[in-house]
Amino acid sequence: MPRSNDSHDQPNESIAAGPMSPAFPEQKRSVIWDVPFDHTTLDEAVDRIESLVRQGTPSYVITANLNYCMLNHRDRDLRPVTEDADLILADGQPIVLRSRMSKAALPERVAGSEMIYNIAERCRDHGWGIYFLGGEPGVALKCAEQLVAMYPGLKIAGVESPPFRALNEAEQVEQDQRIQQSGAAILLVAFGQPKGEKWIHKNYKRLGVPVSIQLGASFDFIAGTAKRAPLVWQKIGMEWAYRMCSDPKRLVPRYALNATFLLGALVEDWKRLVTGWGMGDWSNDSDPNRPSR
Repeated sequence: MPRSNDSHDQPNESIAAGPMSPAFPEQKRSVIWDVPFDHTTLDEAVDRIESLVRQGTPSYVITANLNYCMLNHRDRDLRPVTEDADLILADGQPIVLRSRMSKAALPERVAGSEMIYNIAERCRDHGWGIYFLGGEPGVALKCAEQLVAMYPGLKIAGVESPPFRALNEAEQVEQDQRIQQSGAAILLVAFGQPKGEKWIHKNYKRLGVPVSIQLGASFDFIAGTAKRAPLVWQKIGMEWAYRMCSDPKRLVPRYALNATFLLGALVEDWKRLVTGWGMGDWSNDSDPNRPSR
């Protein structure tokens, strides 16, 4: 498995080798709790990512779950990151269920932990390289090795797990060079929310990789250092409960905050609904930070 500083594939040659995709039509979006989600299925999302790779202009994708909605609501610095994203996927069943209360329901949940396999297969088919960045030491490498075993011929443009501290200037320059020279078509980042999304937003144009995506725990799931919920838990929208039980010390406080946010957001939704019925003004329009739509 090549390390990041040993891989020097040239991305533009491999990306340009196939026929260019036609301009992708503008995506329909629904705003749920102030996050504009694209109407897309898993297969359509991967098609969109392929189109972005072929365009060659640096772009990034956000897989947004309920926690991301809460962070976007509370953290003003995250809002420009959300606004500038080229594709925002609903990686949470509560988001999909909430969209069904409107006239434009999202078609399905698009989980990053599932999409990573489709991306690997698509990259293998087109000869495109993937750069794995983040995670605990050894996790990104194990994830890359597992994907190569599943999709023989998949190109690994680079693998590294940088320290959790901020890099100094010299280290950042070296990391930039590794990524820029790697030939990667896609940069997969596992820095956690919202650190990963903010890092991508700050660096993606300079790095020049066609598509960057923060994928959270996907590296751990594939590497086997974390276990994803059984399918039945996923289908009933209780994957969060399974994960919480598997790592209560870290996840119970997070999910408690998520639940509080969700309850408040649903109350605001109900108030606007009642207001729309002409039963008085129940909305909190005076609060600029409230979840909306």
